[in-house]
Amino acid sequence: MLVVLAVSGCGSSGADTGGGAASGPAIPTEDVIGSVAKDESSAALLPADVRAAGVVKFGDSTGSPPSSFYREDGKTLVGVDIDFTDAVARVLGVRVDRELASFEAILPALGSGKYQVGTGNFGVTEARKQTIDFVTYIDDGQGFAVRKDSDLGDVTNLAQLCGRRIGTGAGTTFEATLEKNKHLCTDAGKPAYEVSSFSENGATTIALQQRHIDAIMSTINGLRYAASQQPWLKFLNEFHRLDVGFALKKGSPLAPAFQAAVNKLIADGTYQRILKKWGTEASAIAKSEISPPEHP
Repeated sequence: MLVVLAVSGCGSSGADTGGGAASGPAIPTEDVIGSVAKDESSAALLPADVRAAGVVKFGDSTGSPPSSFYREDGKTLVGVDIDFTDAVARVLGVRVDRELASFEAILPALGSGKYQVGTGNFGVTEARKQTIDFVTYIDDGQGFAVRKDSDLGDVTNLAQLCGRRIGTGAGTTFEATLEKNKHLCTDAGKPAYEVSSFSENGATTIALQQRHIDAIMSTINGLRYAASQQPWLKFLNEFHRLDVGFALKKGSPLAPAFQAAVNKLIADGTYQRILKKWGTEASAIAKSEISPPEHP
């Protein structure tokens, strides 16, 4: 996601492990998960070794609102992903062992066993599903943001970007989508757009503000949040919706338990309270699924 400051932070397209804090309106502090209790039927779906250990190792790509970011103290993590992770852990009766990592490093680390679960606004794609299972918990996706003085209109076809410079996150679905479709411009006899990939969204934001790029492609929720707080920034439009989920190694035995936990949160109303807290009600899903088909 896109950070709200031009000088620090990142999110689903990169990790800022330096503790950059957000600014702007007061960050929500409501405790919407404190009453969540262990659900024995969901917990029973955990593998015996995980139940015995009582802990799950998470790799988290952290840095920007409203997904996962630091409060003003630069130490306390908050956000949609943090609340959902902690709520699921409460339902399953386990402790979260969270380690911060760059977005592009988390999925490979699931395969190696370094992490059991990855969070960072990971979109469900057919390509990722070859090696990763997902347990969905929100619906977000791809969008664009520009400076308010930009002449770029809503992007409904990437050919509209021909000849422009687009910034995005390294290792993301945004980068893959942009690279895959560069040919739309050359096929039409137009200059291809230029893709600049950044490991930290703070750098992407600075590049846009300083006119080194013409637009940012990132998450819908992150860009909307950023644009609501930055007077020079404009959310342009949604481009493509994607389910977002907890990422797990292909065939992970944790998936059924996590799915049951998310559905328990939906059923008892905690799910809706988390989304309302962070202003992301439009990203609600009716039920959690394991590795559903990618949105067309």
